[in-house]
Amino acid sequence: MPIPEDVTGDEIDNDVRQELQSLPKTLAEDVAKNLVMVARLIDEDPEGAYGYSKVALRLASRVAAVREAAGFAAYANQKYAEALAEFRAARRMTGTVDLWPLMADCERGLGRPEKALDMAGAPEVHKLDKAGQVEMRLVAAGARRDMGQLDAAIVTLQSPELASHSVQPWTARLRYAYGDALLAAGRNAEAREWFAKAVEADRDGSTDASDRLAELDGVEFVDALDETADGADADAVAEKPVGQDADAADRADAEDDSDVQDADDAEDDADEADEADDADVKDLDDEDRGER
Repeated sequence: MPIPEDVTGDEIDNDVRQELQSLPKTLAEDVAKNLVMVARLIDEDPEGAYGYSKVALRLASRVAAVREAAGFAAYANQKYAEALAEFRAARRMTGTVDLWPLMADCERGLGRPEKALDMAGAPEVHKLDKAGQVEMRLVAAGARRDMGQLDAAIVTLQSPELASHSVQPWTARLRYAYGDALLAAGRNAEAREWFAKAVEADRDGSTDASDRLAELDGVEFVDALDETADGADADAVAEKPVGQDADAADRADAEDDSDVQDADDAEDDADEADEADDADVKDLDDEDRGER
């Protein structure tokens, strides 16, 4: 797969660079460039990231960082069996438990929530850092929901990290998951409260909490780029006043329409024929837009 000219391979983390030192220099550079492309594309173009991960895997399958990157790329494409295999391989190579929550979530993706719950109670969880433990809690709550145990999912998410007022990297996702579980249980008022708290903590837009909050409040967003039903330009819609000014504008529009109608009525037969032709053209345009 082609590598953009601006990718040198030097963009990778120092830890990964050290792992690649076991490879011949030219090979290490090629692997590094493909790993950079995986990291660059995994959010915007998961399929592209997956393609680059397969190249890196073919070049250096015995490097833990490569197996881990391949696992993340497969996970992003919902290839859970493949992701689980790569995560397990990376864990065997490194001996760390950092990937344990992701491995458990792969079990969920494979339709085995019971297995995910077993992993949530395993000794490995105690070896995770705080972020990993919170991630494991999220996976366990998701597994409970998979099994239809909504109340248990809510209880699983109740933790000191959820109650804390400090904002950590995981705070927004934890609050969001709690709000979503409450909403699924029909506790809408509480759900709204926690979606609002998630919005407060979501500084990088990692969740759609603001959209969920607006939905609960009955707020509808209109895309300013869309055309209105009668084909009016979005600019005209954006300029339309609101409130009482809108009412006045509507009345003025109605009066203008009346004047135009009177003028149209006074047109001779030739003009009426032109209008009929224009209507036919508009119908064809409408049909063409509908086909598109």
